[in-house]
Amino acid sequence: MKKRVGTAVTIGIVLLPVVVSLVCIGIGRYSLSMDESLQVLLHALMGRQDYGDPQAYSVIVNMRLPRILLALLCGMGLSLSGTALQALFSNPLASPDILGVSAGAGFGAALALLWSLNLLFVQLFALFFGLAAVAIAIFVGRSKAKSSIILMVLGGVVVSYMFQAFISLIKYVADTESKLPAITYWLMGSLTGATYSALLIGAPIILIGCAVLFSLRWRLNILSLGDEEAKSMGINVKRLRLYVIMASTMITAACVSMCGLVGWVGLLMPHIARMLFGSNNSKVVPISMCLGAAFLVVIDTFARSATAAEIPISILTAVIGAPFFILLLKRTGAVWR
Repeated sequence: MKKRVGTAVTIGIVLLPVVVSLVCIGIGRYSLSMDESLQVLLHALMGRQDYGDPQAYSVIVNMRLPRILLALLCGMGLSLSGTALQALFSNPLASPDILGVSAGAGFGAALALLWSLNLLFVQLFALFFGLAAVAIAIFVGRSKAKSSIILMVLGGVVVSYMFQAFISLIKYVADTESKLPAITYWLMGSLTGATYSALLIGAPIILIGCAVLFSLRWRLNILSLGDEEAKSMGINVKRLRLYVIMASTMITAACVSMCGLVGWVGLLMPHIARMLFGSNNSKVVPISMCLGAAFLVVIDTFARSATAAEIPISILTAVIGAPFFILLLKRTGAVWR
């Protein structure tokens, strides 16, 4: 009986992102039923633009669909990065920005906005400085040709604070009438700028990083046994850590470059997945991906439809995530299985 329930729950979670997307794509100030939304999507898939209501077609295909796709990608990617890094560092508080990638990417985007560069350069600057931040953290973590996990994490904390100081400096010198509001709003996280052209730049990076981490999900379990045990099983621990860090960095930097700083997704979703399915990463990895994708779609839908002015998604993820995380800690007794 338990096996049937477990299978049913697993199938439901796997299908959750699709169901949530179909429901949320019709929600907004211009509301559509699920049947109408499906008809518009079918017309778009067949390359037909002769749908009876041109406004409905434009709203669904040109405005909401890119946001839904971006929310799915970023939610999936951030959750997977959080899961992988928590397994890598054996730390339940590890999140995708633990090595300073979010702060570095945020600085790159803020710098591009300060210089009035277009969206393409905002994404490129965010990617470059996000990767640079992690490279500095890895360099700090190397001591006498050996890599120290503790030093690497401490290096990530230092790098994060350093780039946050740089962001504050940019906000200080930015024009208060035009540049500062744009930088501040972008840093709070939003999917407003989601376009198909932006997805073409960031989506391949996220998907490649997700594919790497998904293929390594079995080996993530071995890291919890310790370095010596992993080496005795034929695992190159140094190479595995490098793959996990680089893939997670690529994902996080690409997500930040497209939708700004989004917190809590990569910290909260892995915990929910482990609460449901234990500590086996072969199960936790795909489950956390599905939960993260569905969660961010719901958050973005609420952000754009709850009030007349769109709410930054980082505010909503914190308001929802923090109390829920406290409940998880109380329920599990702060024990990480």
